[in-house]
Amino acid sequence: MSKGEMTPLDDEESKSEPASILAHLGELRRRFSIAIVVYIIGVMLLMNFSEPVFDYISMPMRDALPPNTPLVFLNAPDVFFTYLKIALVLSLFATAPVTLYQFWAFVAPGLYAHERQAFVSYFFGSLGLLLAGGAFAFYIVFPLIFEFFLGFSTENIQAMPAVKEYLSLVLKLLFAFGVSFQIPIVIMLLVRLNIVDAESLADKRRYVVVWAFIFAAILTPPDIISQVLLGVPMMLLYEVGLFLAKMKKEKEETENV
Repeated sequence: MSKGEMTPLDDEESKSEPASILAHLGELRRRFSIAIVVYIIGVMLLMNFSEPVFDYISMPMRDALPPNTPLVFLNAPDVFFTYLKIALVLSLFATAPVTLYQFWAFVAPGLYAHERQAFVSYFFGSLGLLLAGGAFAFYIVFPLIFEFFLGFSTENIQAMPAVKEYLSLVLKLLFAFGVSFQIPIVIMLLVRLNIVDAESLADKRRYVVVWAFIFAAILTPPDIISQVLLGVPMMLLYEVGLFLAKMKKEKEETENV
């Protein structure tokens, strides 16, 4: 057999790799399609519950308003699109188990046992911090900032909040606090992947203070209360992340001795 001539075995091996990639792409498309279909069904079902959900998330604003003051809408489709937006967001969380299962079933076979364990730990840690950030914003920050803003009303100037603008503000703040509360997870990942060490991050603490309040000013309404209530937890969470990263590193060094 001359050099460069392919045997049947070589030919079979040359076809196996592209076939494997196509199989992975087909698997990815199938699982993505399942997640999308379930999400759309979730939106259609949860649209029926958007009104009581909005009643609940508007409590901080209604509690700060004078009694019997309604929320209003300025354009005819505003309420419909407000309820639709609520259903879109709710469906993300309600169908998350299906979406996450499809994602996990796709990536888990390619991970080692210790990688799967680390992934699960970081995921549930991140989810817990996301919910903690949202709860902190809803139960602590919202009542304070609405009391602050509505405190400027007078006998001649009364607030009539619009449902569309209120929902946009609430979602923006929930997102800002939920993402900001991920700081410990980000720090632990950076240290675990040896991108940066905990001592170097500790030396940059003074820069973190400045950037925390800059991000807080960008992500929150232009009032000092919400900026402080976001900036201070970000600094505290930075310290928590450093502490956990150092503790994790010391534990690994002890195990390797």
